[in-house]
Amino acid sequence: MTDDNANEQAKAPSTSEDSQAMKQANNPLHGVKLQEIVEKLESNYGWEGLAYRINIKCFKSDPSVKSSLKFLRRTPWAREKVERLYVKTFHKKYRPESY
Repeated sequence: MTDDNANEQAKAPSTSEDSQAMKQANNPLHGVKLQEIVEKLESNYGWEGLAYRINIKCFKSDPSVKSSLKFLRRTPWAREKVERLYVKTFHKKYRPESY
């Protein structure tokens, strides 16, 4: 085995790394922090609008970014709903034409 072949093999990423990179490249939430998501949705809809769209107490009763983040980090089903609303709202590729 020559040094050139060894270098080529060392540089080539494995196929699992390639597929993971492709999944992340297609993920609209990749690199977006939950805090950014909540702040952007709140500035777009306001707390009342968020509570109307997603029926969770942290948006209805004395809402704040801090309390919402605490709740969403501990509650996967609520976080999914918030992430889904974010994608529908801010990523045109994922919005139906009727929006």
